[in-house]
Amino acid sequence: MELKMVIEALLFAAEKPLPAKSIQAMLKNAGGCAPTPETEPYLNLEEDDIKTAISALEADYQARNSGLMVQEIAEGYQIRTRPEAAVWVEQLFDDPKAVRLSQPAIETLAIIAYRQPISRADIEAVRGVAVDGVVATLLDRKLIRIAGRSEQPGRPLLYETTPQFLEDFGLKNLNELPNADELRSIELHRPAEPEGPKEEQPPLFNENPGPAPEDRPAGQPVAEAPQPES
Repeated sequence: MELKMVIEALLFAAEKPLPAKSIQAMLKNAGGCAPTPETEPYLNLEEDDIKTAISALEADYQARNSGLMVQEIAEGYQIRTRPEAAVWVEQLFDDPKAVRLSQPAIETLAIIAYRQPISRADIEAVRGVAVDGVVATLLDRKLIRIAGRSEQPGRPLLYETTPQFLEDFGLKNLNELPNADELRSIELHRPAEPEGPKEEQPPLFNENPGPAPEDRPAGQPVAEAPQPES
C-alpha cells in the first residue's frame, strides 16, 4: 500500500486526532519484531515524510471534490466531513444540540488558555470573583485539566487547557490563539454603574462554595452562607 493510503486508514480508524509522531510510531511498530515486506519500507520514516504524505492525501480529496478532508487540529490530524455537507450529515445524529458555555465560563477559559498553568487564586485575581463553580464546569467538560501544583505557599493546584479544548475550538495548537495585543484592541461595552455609594458586599464564609448560579440545576435552592454565632 502507498504510504498515504496507510495513513488514511489510521486517521479513519482513530477516535481522536493523530499527531505525526504517533503515526510515525505506529508505522515503526507495525508487524511487531518481525517486519514484513509490506511494513519494512515505512520503518524509518521521518515526521516530515508523514506530513508530506498527509498533504498528498488532502490534495487527492480536493482533486476529486470529496466530501471528506484531512484537517490539522489539536496538534494532530483527523479525517472529517467537509462543512458544506453538514446539512446532510447532521441527520445522522439524534437531536444535535450545541453545548454552550456561559459568559463567566468563557472568560475563565480564556484566562487559563493565555496564562496556563495558572492557579484558581490567580484566575480570581484577574476576574475579581470566585470561580470555583466555573472551574468545576470546565473540568467536567474536559476543556481544562489539573497541570500539577504551584511552588507558592500552600501549593495550590494549577490548571491548563486540554487537547479537547483545541479540538472543540478548531485550533491546531495554542499558537493559533489571537495574540494579546489584538484582544486589548477590542472595545468592551460594559453597562454603566449606578451613581452613589456602592453597597458593601458580604464576606464569603465558605472557602469552597458550590457550583456557580449558572451551573446550578433549575429549581435547586441556593444554600445560604452559615451565620456567625452570637
